[in-house]
Amino acid sequence: MSKLDDIALTHEGLAPSPDDVGSILLIACGALAREILALKEMNGWDHMTLICLPAIYHIQPDKIPEAVRSAVLKHRPNYDEIFVVYADCGTGGLLQNTCAELGVKMVEGPHCYSFFEGNDAFAKISETEFTAFYLTDFLVRQFDAFVWKPMGLDRHPELRDMIFGNYEKLVYQAQTKDPALLEKAKDCADRLELAFEYRFTGYGDLASTLKNASKQ
Repeated sequence: MSKLDDIALTHEGLAPSPDDVGSILLIACGALAREILALKEMNGWDHMTLICLPAIYHIQPDKIPEAVRSAVLKHRPNYDEIFVVYADCGTGGLLQNTCAELGVKMVEGPHCYSFFEGNDAFAKISETEFTAFYLTDFLVRQFDAFVWKPMGLDRHPELRDMIFGNYEKLVYQAQTKDPALLEKAKDCADRLELAFEYRFTGYGDLASTLKNASKQ
């Protein structure tokens, strides 16, 4: 777990370990690598192998469906089952269509913020929580790479009001209880000039989803 490199997960993803010989392949977003590996270890899911696509697709969702397609076609001959650990993630239903076409299952929900909160709970919250900006553990660690620089705030801080003027708070959905990440998340909120809210979600629906996938 500690050897995972967030920069590599962002831009390169994660290749399967040579020691992994599982019957089920998980194709996931690099932003979920730590959580999935932690769940695998906690539950003894040695029959599951993980590969990750670059997490930067989080801000380039048009790349996700074809990247998933390529990964499924490449690895399908080597595994009994494949499960895609992405929600819709901004693909407008295209990823779901791709998975249906390929005959593989995927995570339910619109995005990772929803399944970490719990899809049912998030659906209720989202009816009123229109002014919240969400970060997960990974996005707190990679805030500059996913928010600050891509939005041009490092070069043009005046864009803050244009981009975040309608937001009121930053919600940190914490998967782990890490004091250093909590402080970093507070700093992210300060930089965006937003109120701060901390929610310990743990792994949310990701845990139950992978548990069901492990039984395939």
